[in-house]
Amino acid sequence: MKKPIGFFDSGIGGLSILNSLVEKLPNESFIYLSDNKNCPYGNKSHKEITNFSLKNSKKLIELNCKMIIVACNTATTNCINLLREKIPVPIIGIEPGIRPAILNTKTKNIGVLATEKTLESKLFNSTSKDNIKDGIKVHEQIGYRLVNEIEKGINGNILIENYLKKYLSPMIKNNIDYLVLGCTHYNFLEEKINKILSKNVKIVDTISPVTNHVIKTLKSLKIENKNRSNNSIDIIYNGNKLSKEFMKTNYQISYLDF
Repeated sequence: MKKPIGFFDSGIGGLSILNSLVEKLPNESFIYLSDNKNCPYGNKSHKEITNFSLKNSKKLIELNCKMIIVACNTATTNCINLLREKIPVPIIGIEPGIRPAILNTKTKNIGVLATEKTLESKLFNSTSKDNIKDGIKVHEQIGYRLVNEIEKGINGNILIENYLKKYLSPMIKNNIDYLVLGCTHYNFLEEKINKILSKNVKIVDTISPVTNHVIKTLKSLKIENKNRSNNSIDIIYNGNKLSKEFMKTNYQISYLDF
């Protein structure tokens, strides 16, 4: 099927997943909606997050997408079930990542760096509650201002490094051995985070589960594109111009008021 795979996020965060899928699915076309006019979602109300997510999904349907990836932890944890009820194509969200951390921790201390609304969501809290056992402690931290700064660009951004040191230091003191990044924007900070953490702390991979799920779903529904000709990767934004720091050279970037 030649129809594109759709993505949406509040900004550039979901590009961390798109970049992975572009490599693994060279025959596919992609449309990525960056709703940076309303970025970040993490400090918005549940109603606003739901409305933004429905708006983005409907636009991707208008653009003839065969599948939609909710490339935003906040949107996934707040309204993924509603989207699956309302939108007539397969919807794939972001894995919370907390379950593998809980299953593999040796120190019984894991850290979660996420947005405010992700940590408050029913899906995140039910996932944590259903998997916590044997006295495991989850140390949560809201990544205040991180998304805003990432949108500006990472290279040479001292504020990002200062925020990370502030947010991660208490977790390090609490002897975490796994860190869950509960926001796709934070995936771009992995190198900086690893410089702060000790070598004994592992960052949970939340990109591979999504890409594997997408590939499996395409095959099971028989909607993969087997012809590489005329494939495209379109990045569409509706707010401030996006930084090319996060994109590959073959991505087509355009503005649309959606």
